[in-house]
Amino acid sequence: MKNCEYQQIDPRGLSTPSSTQPYTENNVQRPRRKWEVFPGKNRFYCDGRIILARQSGILPLTLGLIIVTSGLFFAFDCPFLVTHLTVCIPVIGGVLFVFVVTSLLQTSFTDPGILPRTLPDEAADIEKQIDTSGSSTYHPPPRTKEILINQQVVKLKYCFTCKMFRPPRTSHCSMCDNCVERFDHHCPWVGNCVGKRNYRFFYSFIVSLSFHTTFIFGCVVTHLTLRSQGGNVYVEALTSPLTVVELVICFFSIWSILGLSGFHTYLVAFNLTTNEDIKGSWSSKRGAENSGNPYTYDNIFTNCCATLCGPMPPSLIDRRGFLPPEDIPPAVAVDMGRPPFLAKNDTNMNLNCILLVSSHLLLERGREEYAFEILPLCLSCMSPLYPLRTPPSPNVLTILCYILCHKREDCAHSIFIMHIRDGTLHP
Repeated sequence: MKNCEYQQIDPRGLSTPSSTQPYTENNVQRPRRKWEVFPGKNRFYCDGRIILARQSGILPLTLGLIIVTSGLFFAFDCPFLVTHLTVCIPVIGGVLFVFVVTSLLQTSFTDPGILPRTLPDEAADIEKQIDTSGSSTYHPPPRTKEILINQQVVKLKYCFTCKMFRPPRTSHCSMCDNCVERFDHHCPWVGNCVGKRNYRFFYSFIVSLSFHTTFIFGCVVTHLTLRSQGGNVYVEALTSPLTVVELVICFFSIWSILGLSGFHTYLVAFNLTTNEDIKGSWSSKRGAENSGNPYTYDNIFTNCCATLCGPMPPSLIDRRGFLPPEDIPPAVAVDMGRPPFLAKNDTNMNLNCILLVSSHLLLERGREEYAFEILPLCLSCMSPLYPLRTPPSPNVLTILCYILCHKREDCAHSIFIMHIRDGTLHP
């Protein structure tokens, strides 16, 4: 063995051996749902039943502020007000609190109206519709297409991400990377886009939150006023500091919430969206051809009913549907029954390189018995023939490579024996 010739081994060129002893007893591929390969930047929970934006970190803050403020109100203000005024105060506060939290969760967890991306065949048909005007040069897809809505020209923009012309009032959200029907805006406070399917919940949330905040603010002021009768307001405030905390939170939040509610009430009354209002899509300043909202019913009551009380449109993305076997990505199908650390990725390939280099150094120095213990370990990272319970530790492998470079094969062998004995390579 000492006179053998060795050559550099490229682990990426090694074919994965077929498993004669599968990692799991049940080697049948698990059916995968469509939400697992959804192309947008969304998070799914409860097996696809709940959808959230990936940047949903402010949602817990919103929920926490509502719960903390309401909890302080029920704990420190309601007992005093029930004794001195009426028992209806906690009942009203409880109803408003439940309505606010329910509306918030419905807004956050509901599909806002995401449009599925165009299939490859449909995208090819759109490409064929491009008017080249007989020229042999390449023409990109047209960026706009004009249609008539209520005798008014409306331009449809082409979405190069979703490969389709966006329907009227649809916009592509850069945060979620989806085209959303009747896109209003992306709201970080609720952790989701606000669109056609969840706008009614969003409007209910901000309106009920306005009433809830105003109610708590009024009750806190009444509480402090009744306590300070015949005494000093400042002294009474010091005796109930948490009530003062409620007062400060409500005072600084009530103005923005009331302003937001008033703004969206205006939008609902005229059947507009925030996106259209900001861009001035139907403003007379954009010219006579674009003036006037083609979606309005010219009646405030009808506009409100159409926006808030119409039937809930169905979701167009089949989140919980199963993928056909031919649509499962090859990488997913290969790694379906294997532990995560056995998947072929750059990290495991780097670890394999370190192991192979260590084996090569041992063979060069005539320590075949040590090298033959390392080579099966290389295979265990690439196939389930030699499964390990845990992935190799990069720290241990780096130390081994360093020791071998300094010709201390005995130390390296001791470390291998210590960490291979129980089927792991972790220190």
